[in-house]
Amino acid sequence: MDALTLARWQFGITTVYHFIFVPLTIGLSPLVAIMQTAWVRTGNERWLKLTKFFGKLLLINFAIGVATGIVQEFQFGMNWSEYSRFVGDIFGAPLAMEALAAFFIESTFLGLWIFGWDKLPKKVHLATIWLVAFATNLSAYFILAANSWMQHPVGAEMSADGRRAEMVSIGDVLTNPTLLAAFPHVITVSLVTAGTAVAGISVWWMVKSAKEGKTELAKDVWRPGAKFGAWVLIIAGIGVIWTGDWQAKMMFNQQPMKMAAAEAMCESYTDGAPFSILTIGNPASNNCSDTTAIISIPGLTSFLATGDFKAPLAGIDELQQTYTDKYAASLGVEDGFSFVPNLLVTYWSFRLMIGFGVFSAALGAAILWLTRGGKVPTGTWLGRLGLIALPAPLLASAFGWIFTEMGRQPWIVAPNPNPEGVDMVWMLTQHANSPVVGAVSVIISMVAFTLIYLVCAVLWFMLLKRYAAKGVPDHEPDVSPEANADADADRPMSFAY
Repeated sequence: MDALTLARWQFGITTVYHFIFVPLTIGLSPLVAIMQTAWVRTGNERWLKLTKFFGKLLLINFAIGVATGIVQEFQFGMNWSEYSRFVGDIFGAPLAMEALAAFFIESTFLGLWIFGWDKLPKKVHLATIWLVAFATNLSAYFILAANSWMQHPVGAEMSADGRRAEMVSIGDVLTNPTLLAAFPHVITVSLVTAGTAVAGISVWWMVKSAKEGKTELAKDVWRPGAKFGAWVLIIAGIGVIWTGDWQAKMMFNQQPMKMAAAEAMCESYTDGAPFSILTIGNPASNNCSDTTAIISIPGLTSFLATGDFKAPLAGIDELQQTYTDKYAASLGVEDGFSFVPNLLVTYWSFRLMIGFGVFSAALGAAILWLTRGGKVPTGTWLGRLGLIALPAPLLASAFGWIFTEMGRQPWIVAPNPNPEGVDMVWMLTQHANSPVVGAVSVIISMVAFTLIYLVCAVLWFMLLKRYAAKGVPDHEPDVSPEANADADADRPMSFAY
């Protein structure tokens, strides 16, 4: 493989791995804040136990996530130096905002939250975790602003020499319509992920505690935790469906080839395009004649794209010709250059993204139904469902990002259709990698970082398993200053976990 292919593999590996931690951190931080708020307002020890328990899992996930995310920014300047030179004016701005405004707030107040349990007043300490939750979501907004610009470049124009994109409006970049659709989708997905984690672990402990005769612990701590997580993932799941529909319709207008590739829809439809449930053949060939849909839902793809079951949609063959006529000459590409993304990846990643969400929905519905009326279910299958559902939203998120990024290919910055019909900024992926970083350098760093990431993954799993398996203590002491007024006021802050 050449340096470009290896660089794409490396960035794909690091991005997918890093994003395993992102939705859990984004979603779990406000849930932990809500739990602590419930404790401060009610004084009920169950919420303190749940806050400290899930707070440990949040800290582990946050630490590994930060370590794995740093590598990506180095890749922009090394493997993808031509891309960085082309978009540095625009792409660097939201990343700098993320580091200065969001990350510093996040890390500072997370430190105060960790060490301030027995030093800060309850309400001040509570404010620190809410600021962490705010900064985590603010960080997501700035990162998505950078990514959304790649999907739909706005607020920029080409330099006089035609070699660089230059920012003309930071406001347009930070209010990009693609961003305004992507941000709520990522947040609701993150809440589903965190809600599934809270519900899955709590329901497993509820069943286990009930079977061991610890009925009070099962009913007073784990049942409320399971119901809380279930309500979060159900409500957020509705938000995922709504925001996902919003994104699909925007994607159809901005990147019609991605919509066609999601369906492996080679021919155009004038009276509603179906959504295939099962396609046979060889989509990996990227040849439309090699795939045949044998089970499909009439008009559903048209509805996803436009809201109308009868709307006409252009297929891959027609779009390939459109893109060739519009861009081939200015890009200087060879005759027959393909503007079609990898159909095998886009087709299945789109379906797996949707399919893995079923596990979370099943878990939430089962918990709310079986715990109604104060019941504490003891079915082993329910505890197992809680564990099985844990990785499902993480996998759904990963496949969602794979579809988003692979569906944009061969563009690293997709063309932006504007009202005047002139695309101002675009860039092909094959023009974005470094001309001086060779294949040997890329493969050495890729192997090294992949092995390091594997070690981090093992440590992450072992730490989460270790602390999740401990459960909660029979009694969680109140370590706030109000409850320890006679303690030494001059003692240093200490790690509360």
